Amino acid sequence: MTDGTRLADALTREHHAIDAGIEAYLADDTDPQPLREAMHALRRHIYLEETFLFPPLRATMMMPIFVMLREHGELWHEMDAVDAALETGRADVPERCRDLLSLLDLHNQKEEPVVYPHADADLAPEVRGQLARFLAEGTFPDGWVCEKA
Repeated sequence: MTDGTRLADALTREHHAIDAGIEAYLADDTDPQPLREAMHALRRHIYLEETFLFPPLRATMMMPIFVMLREHGELWHEMDAVDAALETGRADVPERCRDLLSLLDLHNQKEEPVVYPHADADLAPEVRGQLARFLAEGTFPDGWVCEKA
C-alpha cells in the first residue's frame, strides 16, 4: 500500500473490526446497527478476497484457497441465518452471532498466517494496487454472493 502499510495488516484489521461489530451487538442487543454494519463489512471483505486476492494465488496455493472458499460459503450461510433471525425478531440472534464469531475465529486463524502473507509477497504490483484501493474505498456489487454460498 502506498502509505507503507502491509496488505496483510490491513486485511487483518478488517477481521478485527468485523469481530468488534458483532461483539458490540452482543454487548447491547438493543441496537442492531453494529451488527448490520459488521455483516455488510464481512460480505465486502469476502468479496475483496474472492475478487482480488484469491484468483492470482490459486495457482500456487490451490488447497488453502479451496479451504478458504469453502469456509466463506459456510460463513455466508451463517450470515444469512443471522440476517433472517434479526429481520424476524427471533430470540436466537445472539446465539447465531456467537456461532458466526466461532466460525470467523477458526477461519481467521488459518487465513491470516497462511494466505495473507502472500498478499504482500506474491501479488503483482498492479494487483496489490487494486487491492489497496479497494480496501480504502471499494464497495461490492448489490446482490453479489460468494463462490461457495
